[in-house]
Amino acid sequence: MYTVAALYKFSSVDDPNTLQNKIRKRFKQLKIYGTILVGKEGINGTISAEQKNLQKAVEYIRSIKGFKNIDIKFSHSEINPFVRLKIKLKNEIVTIGDDSINPNEVVGEYVEPKNWNSLIEDKDTILIDTRNNYEYSIGTFKNAINPNTIKFRDFPDWVKNQNFTKEDKSNKKIAMFCTGGIRCEKASSMMIKEGFKNVSHLKGGILNYFKEVDEDSSLWDGECFVFDDRVSVKHDLSEGSYDMCHGCRMPITEEDKKSKLYIRGVACPSCYYQTSEEQKSRYMSRQKQVDLAKKRNQKHIGPKEEVQIKS
Repeated sequence: MYTVAALYKFSSVDDPNTLQNKIRKRFKQLKIYGTILVGKEGINGTISAEQKNLQKAVEYIRSIKGFKNIDIKFSHSEINPFVRLKIKLKNEIVTIGDDSINPNEVVGEYVEPKNWNSLIEDKDTILIDTRNNYEYSIGTFKNAINPNTIKFRDFPDWVKNQNFTKEDKSNKKIAMFCTGGIRCEKASSMMIKEGFKNVSHLKGGILNYFKEVDEDSSLWDGECFVFDDRVSVKHDLSEGSYDMCHGCRMPITEEDKKSKLYIRGVACPSCYYQTSEEQKSRYMSRQKQVDLAKKRNQKHIGPKEEVQIKS
């Protein structure tokens, strides 16, 4: 059993390059897997390891100046959901495409999971899912608006195209949510910049809601997409029922696998017509290498190509 930690915090970092190297060195010592993004605005990532080593990694991150109270959500996986460790330098630890949007300076109101249901059931609340369309497709809160974005940096354009009125901006309650809370912080900062007066977001995101709110009282419908090999988790944070198409990285169901357009490790109904025969041939070769590695009880690490799916 592996412990998985999704963590992030917006906190100013003076020297991201030095911090990147320090984290990489310590995490390699602890045999940590996963990805950490480091930037001037903070740290963001998901990591996994055996529980003892993961706890030491968390303690190390919390020892870094400015990250003592870093937001962390824990879950578990029977297999390691990551194949390697990556510590990356980024201009933005979650990309919205506007450097002027800074949650370290202005951010919306944090709403605890226990208070979330009453907020989103209020008739004066506009509930917005800030995640992407493929995430929304497998689960969301009841009555949540889907911006139909392919990537998070599409979100500001969606907001500007909604023709929100002055009354909406002044009187309506804007409630936003995402997987772990980080996109909501950026989105809430952006909404305030756009003139919205009453902006809130779910503290700790969907994963924290799953942890803190009993399923019998939940207003969530479906599963929650996660960015690792588990693909999705259920309300009890156990591994979900979805698999992933390794051609386009979209979540797929057992029903999708019955389609004539599904080729394991190559294509699914969402991307079959989006890739060339040459690409499919490469993906087939990659899948053969993955299968051979599994037979040898090894992890296959190779280049991944992602298909841009049209909305």
